[in-house]
Amino acid sequence: MMKRFNQWFPALLGGLLALTLITPESLAQGGRGPGRAIVLGPDDKQVYPDPPAGINAKREGVAHGQLEMISYESKSVGTTRKMNVYTPPGYSKDKKYPVLYLLHGIGGDETEWQRFASPNLLLDNLLADGKAVPMIVVMPNGRAQKDDRAQGGMGSAPAFAKFEDDLLKDVIPAIESRYSVQADREHRALAGLSMGGGQSLNFGLAHLDTFAWVGGFSSAPNTKRPAELVPDPAAAKAKLKLLWLSCGNKDGLIGISQGVHAYLKEKDVPHVWNVDSNAHDPTHWRNNLYHFVQQIFRDPERNGK
Repeated sequence: MMKRFNQWFPALLGGLLALTLITPESLAQGGRGPGRAIVLGPDDKQVYPDPPAGINAKREGVAHGQLEMISYESKSVGTTRKMNVYTPPGYSKDKKYPVLYLLHGIGGDETEWQRFASPNLLLDNLLADGKAVPMIVVMPNGRAQKDDRAQGGMGSAPAFAKFEDDLLKDVIPAIESRYSVQADREHRALAGLSMGGGQSLNFGLAHLDTFAWVGGFSSAPNTKRPAELVPDPAAAKAKLKLLWLSCGNKDGLIGISQGVHAYLKEKDVPHVWNVDSNAHDPTHWRNNLYHFVQQIFRDPERNGK
């Protein structure tokens, strides 16, 4: 028993210490994420180019969707909670839409993505250019506790793990009862940044009957070990439409995603591994969201690199 403890405790402690260093301030400043020294391998390359400037700028003459903050009753948490919801231009109850559930980082909340990426405008622009499928984007608060204010540090880390129940039992049912959606796995995507990237991999890959499209952008140390994430590679290969991993080559947390990529490659599970020149910062997250949303809810050839 003591031998097993000595094996896993240093890794756990390192992950916890790394998470305590991820703060809203450090991320907003575009600082390098915490973690071990960065060692890049031959696979750690940028496979999707940096987007053009202005991807989330408001364009004149373009139809705009609606962004609204809604409340829902969370039985899992035992309180009323909020989430930010984007509906595309021309949204109609006569049509059913796919849904992307988009998760924030450890120091964020349901408004974080909006502050630096403006997903509503980003989607408006892509839809105007015919580069994305009309979709609903749901940005919930991934901190499943009654006091869910945006605070960094490990104090809220257990609440991020508990969000799995809130997402599956409360958030998704609330969206599917309130909006006109296609309520099946092939029309649900889950993605997130940092802590939310770890949540997306942990929850999405554990519930392949719920999500067919999964993305982790610079996923944090809350990410499960690769063999735990994908214990059945054959099932993942059969059910996943797209698995997206990304990280910046200046991000001290890159080792986490490198390990997941190496395991997936060994097990021949198709996935995208996009390593750009950014750090643990909003530019990386915004750019990878831009590419990710263009891939989901389509029927292309397998999105693997």
